[in-house]
Amino acid sequence: MSVVLAVHQPIFLPWPGFFHKAAHADHLVLLDDVQFPTGRTWLTRNRLKSETGELWLTVPVLRRHRGRQSIRDVEIHDAIGWREKHLGGLRQNYVHAPYVADYAPGIEAIYRRRHTKLAELSIQLIRFLLAALSMPTSVTLQSELGVTGGGTELLAALCERLGADRLLTLSSAEKHIGTGVLVERGIEIVRARFHPPVYPQLWGDFIYNLSTLDLLLNCGPRSREIVAGRGGS
Repeated sequence: MSVVLAVHQPIFLPWPGFFHKAAHADHLVLLDDVQFPTGRTWLTRNRLKSETGELWLTVPVLRRHRGRQSIRDVEIHDAIGWREKHLGGLRQNYVHAPYVADYAPGIEAIYRRRHTKLAELSIQLIRFLLAALSMPTSVTLQSELGVTGGGTELLAALCERLGADRLLTLSSAEKHIGTGVLVERGIEIVRARFHPPVYPQLWGDFIYNLSTLDLLLNCGPRSREIVAGRGGS
């Protein structure tokens, strides 16, 4: 029986494409043991929506004098009142969302745990969103598997470690993958045919690829079908 693996960095409050991959995979590995990017990154920020357009939520992290860090080692900078800002923006802009009472309390509970590491916060939010979307995909951290490295060799090693013979990718990421290495190891690339979904949103004109939290607050139980059903893999 074929086993499908999806791999992704633990980005903050991911967009629907992230969960489209999860919906069509048997295993999802979160790459918490690779290098944290030096520039702007979706690992620390994402977008919701407000009356004036995009509502950016950013988690401040400690970078100075830290050198190269793995994602799992990055610490949150707690001298800034970012948690209150995030939750205030959520309450203010989604007070009339149809499903805010179903999901906002869970998000607030995660924020109140005051994580010290970025990856711990993001991974807990990802697990919450997977559960809210009713996705049974098995989630494993790279650090739990003890598999290190980079590039396509890392992807191949993760497939072998979990007994996966197929690697699910989005078309935007395929150019960064050395297909020859995977073919030599007996691993097939499966292309996810993801099209950013359009769904009812608050506040005027539709904005594509906001955090999946926006989708959940607006569409509730229908969110899984919206994420997974748009041209499955």
